[in-house]
Amino acid sequence: MKRPFPLPIRVRLTLWYLAVLGLLLLLFAGFLYFQLQRNLFNQVDTALELAAVQAQVMVVLQDGRLTFQSNPNGQTLSRLNDDFAISLLSNEGDLLDQFTRDDDVPLAPPTKSGPFTLTDEDDLWRGYNLPFDLPNSKQTGWLQVLQELEPVQETLAAFRNQILLALPLALLLAGLGGYFLAGRALRPIARMTQTAQAISVQDLGKRIHHQGPADEIGRLAQTFDAMLDRLEAAFRREQQFTGDAAHELRTPLTALKGQLEVTLSRPRQAEAYQTTLQAMSQQVERLIHLSSSLLYLNRLEQDQQHFSPEAILVDEFFNALLDQIRPLAQEKSIQIHTKIAPELQFWGQLDLLIQLFLNLLDNAIKYTPIGDDIALKAASASPNVIITLHNNGPSIPPEHLPHLFKRFYRAEAARTRTETGNQRGAGLGLAIAQEIAKIHQGEITVSSHPEQGTTFIVILPEAVPSSLS
Repeated sequence: MKRPFPLPIRVRLTLWYLAVLGLLLLLFAGFLYFQLQRNLFNQVDTALELAAVQAQVMVVLQDGRLTFQSNPNGQTLSRLNDDFAISLLSNEGDLLDQFTRDDDVPLAPPTKSGPFTLTDEDDLWRGYNLPFDLPNSKQTGWLQVLQELEPVQETLAAFRNQILLALPLALLLAGLGGYFLAGRALRPIARMTQTAQAISVQDLGKRIHHQGPADEIGRLAQTFDAMLDRLEAAFRREQQFTGDAAHELRTPLTALKGQLEVTLSRPRQAEAYQTTLQAMSQQVERLIHLSSSLLYLNRLEQDQQHFSPEAILVDEFFNALLDQIRPLAQEKSIQIHTKIAPELQFWGQLDLLIQLFLNLLDNAIKYTPIGDDIALKAASASPNVIITLHNNGPSIPPEHLPHLFKRFYRAEAARTRTETGNQRGAGLGLAIAQEIAKIHQGEITVSSHPEQGTTFIVILPEAVPSSLS
């Protein structure tokens, strides 16, 4: 079954806004209506009570019977007569006398004093019962004052009609305003959609460039732009990496192909074949080293979630590592001097740190002149451990330093006087070292000055004794 097309979020926001606003307006209008009704009834009750008190002074005993005075005060009688129907009742509820201009006035049994409501056919009356007794007499009775509620009902009906007219109009205006404001608030999302649809491999430079307030939508737009920046940078890096890798792989493959074609072009002596095979072996070795480095870099980027650091004693770590690297240094009569603070520890994954420092030491030995020295130092700079590796080889030109840790980047043109032909690397060792340092929440920096050599500084988190418990 095909699902119905969902309403746009702009319409849904407007409808939810109208539903909440309509409910609030309805509750508020109901509150006002009942407050008005209560106030009107209170006013009527107050007027009825006052009329009953005023009429009480007109009650007299005449011929042994309670009745109203015939003409005690013309103005008072006229005013009361215009507004109220006043009845004089016995204790049993019998009508003794009545003062009204309406010949069809209902009566209610005087059971208790105070206000009450009386329905007579289609008419609604509000009444007030007041018990009384005459001074110097044992005669008692009730005064019942009634007022028809038609004016009150008309007022409430008019108010109710105004609410019924104003509420839809208010919701209509609020809906139009809410729809407009929702559109403005969601405009960055529409631009996000257009930007995402316009992005392609050939054009990754499109951005939203949100200029509004930094609210939830604004932060989402900024996050979207930042994500596009990262994606573009990552894509450019991958493009550069793919191009560089293809170039690096093509060089030894081209050399292999050329050597094979030259060797097969005509018959040769056995010694010539052996020389060609040796040269081809070097190229194959280079291909193996390059592919291994590429796979190692890819594994570093993909398996960071499996990173499991431990506390490592720095002096024991470097003692074991230098035992592996010293034969290579001895080939060039290079001495490696160490100065490592005792009991110093850092956090790290052992196999990754071995690869990091093997790359740096191999790089240092490669560019250190024959018979010179390399200095390795490690000291605490809480909360980090600072490892410094210095060699006196040719300095690196300043323009190369910012790019030294990029993949396949080599600043060897100015340093080749210390290299032999088979020492040329693939330009991945320092990139691997930098990636390992980032995994450890550390960093590698380099400085190089003429006549002073080159210094690599590795910063790794320190493992203090309290953190080991």
